[in-house]
Amino acid sequence: MPLRLEVSIATQRLRLWEDSHVIREWPVSTAKTGVGFTEGSLRTPLGQFRIKEKIGADAPKGTIFKARQPVGVWQGERVADDLILSRILRLDGLEARNANTWERHVYIHGTNDEPGIGRPGSHGCVRLRNDHMIELYDLVPEGAEVWIEE
Repeated sequence: MPLRLEVSIATQRLRLWEDSHVIREWPVSTAKTGVGFTEGSLRTPLGQFRIKEKIGADAPKGTIFKARQPVGVWQGERVADDLILSRILRLDGLEARNANTWERHVYIHGTNDEPGIGRPGSHGCVRLRNDHMIELYDLVPEGAEVWIEE
């Protein structure tokens, strides 16, 4: 059975499964405003997804992405923005309720708010510490199944 990801909103954890075994687990940060499916809501959608696109394969750790393009490297400075860093796993919703996920630009990505990992705080995406994001990116293939559950 192929690798799959499960994100738990309740525990703020992402688990990487192979068959019936959890092979890795990382803390995450999902939306500060909770779960939802509406464009512009800044909420994390629930349900079944797939990784439709992987972005940033050879980018240095801390690479800042805007509109999925590298625009610089974050050096650890404090910024108010919720930066998309290091790598992007772009999600595509596979259910009617989350079918707009691709257009909403909901990703799994690295963050400049590493101290906030483990509690809700994102603008709808699933954020990981940058080292964890790079590790996950290297392990999971495009097309992998993702489940996000409450």
